Amino acid sequence: MIISGRFWRRAIVTAVAAVGFASYYDVTALDSKYVARLATLHESFAPALPGSRLAFSATAYCKGIVTASGVPAQSGVAAAGPELLPVGSVIEIDSLPQKYNGIYTVMDTGPSVQGRQVDVYMWNCNEALVFGRKPIHLTVLRLGWNPRATTPSFLDRFFKRPAAPDVLPARPLPQSIPQGS
Repeated sequence: MIISGRFWRRAIVTAVAAVGFASYYDVTALDSKYVARLATLHESFAPALPGSRLAFSATAYCKGIVTASGVPAQSGVAAAGPELLPVGSVIEIDSLPQKYNGIYTVMDTGPSVQGRQVDVYMWNCNEALVFGRKPIHLTVLRLGWNPRATTPSFLDRFFKRPAAPDVLPARPLPQSIPQGS
């Protein structure tokens, strides 16, 4: 072998390989940080669509008997800005402590709830004060009251149905029936 002939050849090849691996590691580390930053920027400006995972800020509230939609305030109810998450939207929060994770229905609005903020209802006001403000990620399961604005199920995605054609197929012309003699 050519490399095994001398010590200096082996040392140079090893040094070149070490520098190559170190530079490759630095490049991939910088790329992953850049991609993470782009993903965060995309989350902060992405529209709320069924199935989308968005970055929000969560707070808690405890006062109120009836929500803006007319239902009693109870656990599982959240308030959000109607321009981003309209009343009737169903969201799933999974980045809070286990006690607060779950599926919430947006049934309330408020003057202080605007933009990318969700207000979760809690029965205990002391617990709501301790909750404070937390950065969260939520998944939009349904947007508003429209039942068709939901995330597709696994079977719907697996057995993707073809879209309905825009133009109806032409009907064949009736054939004349020969008269029997």
